[in-house]
This record gives sequence, C-alpha cells and structure tokens, in this order.
Amino acid sequence: MGTFTGHFVPGMAFSLLGLWHTIKTIASKKFAGNAGFQSRTWHPLGGQLSVLRHLELLLLFCFSIFAMATQLLDDGLLHLSRRPDSFEHATMFFHLAVYACAALAADRAREHAEALGGFVGVLAANVFAQEFFLLRCHSTDHVGVEGHYHWLLQLLVFVCLLSSLSAALSPGCFPAALVRAMAVTLQGVWFIVMAFALWMPRLIAEGCHPTDTAGDGGTHGAVTCETAEADAWARVLGNLQFSWAIAGVSILTAVLCLRHGRDPTEYRRLVPGTADVLHLNPARRKTRSKWGCRVLKDAWKK
Repeated sequence: MGTFTGHFVPGMAFSLLGLWHTIKTIASKKFAGNAGFQSRTWHPLGGQLSVLRHLELLLLFCFSIFAMATQLLDDGLLHLSRRPDSFEHATMFFHLAVYACAALAADRAREHAEALGGFVGVLAANVFAQEFFLLRCHSTDHVGVEGHYHWLLQLLVFVCLLSSLSAALSPGCFPAALVRAMAVTLQGVWFIVMAFALWMPRLIAEGCHPTDTAGDGGTHGAVTCETAEADAWARVLGNLQFSWAIAGVSILTAVLCLRHGRDPTEYRRLVPGTADVLHLNPARRKTRSKWGCRVLKDAWKK
C-alpha cells in the first residue's frame, strides 16, 4: 500500500461507503423516529432495486479479495510476496471479507436474523479492531512525516472501533451510528489526503522531497525533509489537513441532516380498525358513508 494508488483506491472505497452509510443512517432516523430507529452495519437496496439487496456486501467482498490479491501477488499470479507488510495489509482486508460473508449469511437466515444481528455488529467492530492492531504493531515503522500521517490515521480507526462497539451494544443509539458513518468517511478521505500529500511531488511540503528507499531496522519514510524546520512545518500542515477533513465531513453531514429535517411530514404507525385506516381504505369508507345515509333517511321518514 506504500504507493499513490495503494492509498487512493482504498480511500475512494471507504469514502463512498461512509457517505452511503451517512445518508442511509439519517434517512432511517427520519422515517423510524426516536423509538423505532435501529442502526445497521450495512444497508440493503429496496424498492425497484430489491433484486440488488446485497449489493453493498457483494462489493465489499469483491473489493477485499481484489485488495488481498494485489498485496500478496507480485510480478505475476504465481509469485507470492514475501514482505511482512504485504501480509499485514492483506490480513486487514481478509477480516473485511469475513464480515461481508457473515453479514450475507445472517441476512439469508431470516428466521435467525434478530439473534445474528448482534453477532454481525461485533464482526464489524472486529474489522476496525484488527486494522488498529495491525497499524499499531506494524512490521514497518513509518517515520518522519509519513509516520505522523499514519498516527493520525490510527486515531480515525480507533474512533471507528469505539463507535462500532457502541452501535453494537446500543443499536438504537443514533449518535453512535452517525459517528461510525462519519468516521468511515473520514478514514477514506484521509487515505486520499495521504496519497496526494506523500506521493505527489508537487504537493509535498516545502523543504521536503519524496524518497523510495527504506531505512534500517524496517523503518520507512515516503518523505524526507532537509531541515528540522521543514519537518515541523510538514507535520503542522498534516494537522491542518486533518482538521480540514473533519470540518468538511462535518459540514456535509450537517447539510444532509438539515435537508432531511426540513420536511415537516410526520410518520407514525397506523392501528388497524381506527379512523386512520378507514380513511385510507376507500372501500370501507364508501360502505360506511352509505350506511350513514341510510340511517338519516330512515330517521327522516319517521
């Protein structure tokens, strides 16, 4: 993953996934209300696209297999990589594939869906737990500016882990589900920022330059700074980019919340046999109207 493509492609995937979850979480809160809201680790397609109900899980699984193949296979399909960091990156995507398969199997077992829902939530949290563990205990020690960017990435993964655990323990907690969706989006955005900030020579901080050589003792730095002042400025720039990314995702989430909250329509459950149901049933309403006219006619004759 130590390339521009290795960060940009996963970043786009995580950004789109997080944005999809943010939109669906806000929409679910709008239609279900405070009492009926239940967070989901994945969102099926409905309506005319119900035939593609499991599209999200299938895309996750296919993307995970593709990412594992790119990490484990070097220079051809028959040459297996021997680098420890490649196995670590592939293991992260392996846990994502396991989650996608388990969620798909749990949804197909409709009679046990409620019991397996909590298990799927735990598996979703496990994906971020393994990602945080493998990033924290990485065989390649990222140093310098690249190490600082990876440390900020670990913060986002840790937030994803905490919010996923909170959503699994309290499925009806809307803030936990929304924070999880925002954190996934931020993780994708930060991958994209890292791709441009560390592997695009024109966008690297002033006084620093890209390097393709690994250091001694398993250390690696994609960017080398000429002076301590340049290194400090590059880290400050990384902090600003991190803060701007959070602000951008927060503004987008606020716009989505306000857009859905602007609709004054209220939704509530209809009780069979009440006036609401009779009002929605034209046949029963017509029968009731005829009966009322007949009673008035008989009373007039008397």
